[in-house]
Amino acid sequence: MFRRRLIGYLASSMSRIPRQFSSGRNYTAIGTVKVEVLGDRNVCVIEIVRPEVRNAVDPPTAKALYTAFREFDEDQNCHVAVLHGTGGNFCAGYDLKAFSKSDGTENGIEPPNVSDVGPMGPTRLKLSKPVIAAVSGYAVAGGLELALMCDLRVVDESAIMGVFCRRFGVPLIDGGTVRLPHLIGLSRALDLILTGRPVDAQEALTIGLANRVVPTGTVLEAAIDLAADIAQFPQRCMRTDRTSALHSVYTTDSFQEALAREFYNGIKVIQEESLPGARSFAKGAGRHGKFSDSKTDPPSKL
Repeated sequence: MFRRRLIGYLASSMSRIPRQFSSGRNYTAIGTVKVEVLGDRNVCVIEIVRPEVRNAVDPPTAKALYTAFREFDEDQNCHVAVLHGTGGNFCAGYDLKAFSKSDGTENGIEPPNVSDVGPMGPTRLKLSKPVIAAVSGYAVAGGLELALMCDLRVVDESAIMGVFCRRFGVPLIDGGTVRLPHLIGLSRALDLILTGRPVDAQEALTIGLANRVVPTGTVLEAAIDLAADIAQFPQRCMRTDRTSALHSVYTTDSFQEALAREFYNGIKVIQEESLPGARSFAKGAGRHGKFSDSKTDPPSKL
């Protein structure tokens, strides 16, 4: 069963779901989020399944996403997650039709210092493992914020990203105003935040909002291949470097403090992974871009 330490309102509104991340079987949480573990690749695929509303997120879906990411982060068999939406769209943001039926106060949304559940679900979590967004179609408003939560964004040529909530008076409260300036710079971030204009795939790549652009219809496969590439590396070292990079951008008090943190966290990895890696290299492994003796290039080639 899912761990019972979820916050009260989350637990009261969710059915219990068997924790089978390592089984490789699909299951549906609350009917709107599907999780599949590719056990042979150590990749977890998390899918929003609300195609009739372009995968807009309502409160039950937000809670399901939160739970899926918490369980991914705790599962030792899953090294990298891929987030995507079914039916040709990533996510059109928060479900405004559902919100319009409320009085604006009954959705259980609490500030970050009270709860780590965001309006879109997992956007406040400090995950210890990488997440890749596989973006097709619309990734707008809160959907853009879900994509920004991810470490990397692979987008296909159909992708449209933007702060579309601007036209409806809905603020960015899932980290959009925090993450976007760090990713693409303040000037470009303000251009998107103030105007709410659409950004296509090629512009997203140019400004650093996207990391890869792939042909339409291939984004999920490309993101999974990229995730599998990352999943095969020595994990403690990779996660330590990832944590140090995030700390240097969002948390550090100074350059010197960031360097010290990088050193003291990195030095812990040397005995466990660096020395074995160096010995493998000395024996000829990993030369010329090879990832192992039996594998030449990463399958994604991204």
